[in-house]
Amino acid sequence: MFSLRRLAAALVIATAAATSAQAQTYPDKPITLVVPFAAGGPSDVIARLLGQSMSATLGQQVVIENVAGAGGTTAAGRVAKAPADGYTLLIHHVALAAGASLYPKLGYDTNTAFQPLGLVNYGPFVLAAKNGFEPNTAAELFAKLKKDGPSVNVAHAGVGSGSHLCGLMLTQALGIQVTYVPYKGTGPAMNDLVGGQVDVLCDQTTNAIPQVTGGKVKAYAVTSNKRIEQLPNLPTVVEAGIPGFEVTVWHGLYAPAGTPAPVVTKLHGALQTALADATIQKRFSDLGTLLFPADQRSPEALGAYLKGEVARWGEAVAKAGVKGE
Repeated sequence: MFSLRRLAAALVIATAAATSAQAQTYPDKPITLVVPFAAGGPSDVIARLLGQSMSATLGQQVVIENVAGAGGTTAAGRVAKAPADGYTLLIHHVALAAGASLYPKLGYDTNTAFQPLGLVNYGPFVLAAKNGFEPNTAAELFAKLKKDGPSVNVAHAGVGSGSHLCGLMLTQALGIQVTYVPYKGTGPAMNDLVGGQVDVLCDQTTNAIPQVTGGKVKAYAVTSNKRIEQLPNLPTVVEAGIPGFEVTVWHGLYAPAGTPAPVVTKLHGALQTALADATIQKRFSDLGTLLFPADQRSPEALGAYLKGEVARWGEAVAKAGVKGE
């Protein structure tokens, strides 16, 4: 028995030593950053901005891989099951929290499957429609939705995605039903909105602002509690007639649970370096999204934020009575 205990202790020490050595040389190969939606969408844009900076800081390429499907849960599931060595990361937004309630058979526990690395950004959605859509103001749009809701096609990036959650909260507030059209990301959804194949899309400012300012889509309102400087003439949904309405989207960066602390420290540091870059800050500002304050971006802060959002969206999803497939 004594010898077995000594053997077990030796194995623990050897494992710890190997982990420490691995952490000291990390990273010594490319890192994959998994994006849960299609290329060209807002999460993809943010991931590529961060990935370029983090590559320079870490001395290894950060490779973006788009893994779309099931409202972002396909990508999350892949990262949750990946080796906890710091070479597979996940950037995700509010849909990670909502998916915990929308998809009861995820195969992972949202609150425990990931090692938080830090909060990134937050911002509102833009309620937009194809050019030529009849309503010209948000008030007119709400009136049309109340009158003809089921005949209106509302695009989204899959059940549980940010665009779907935004649309869900809007239809709940109006007490209506619409016809939802799912995509594998708001990139392709926006392409079809520009092309006139769908009527309405609730999209993040990072994806919507260039299309709005370029005159390719019609914008009605933003979902923040105040107007944004990039679209100063666009009212908030509250100003347009729905009291108390506010929906924001936020991104965080994650590794699989169990990632060694020294690796977490390196990745968090590289993220902080990226977010301190003036070029990235300006790009984020141009896209209408805000950075979390530096003292609120710690791994611990993201962990607490995620748990709070899982609980909040659990209540909203239960009220809506909607489930993913």
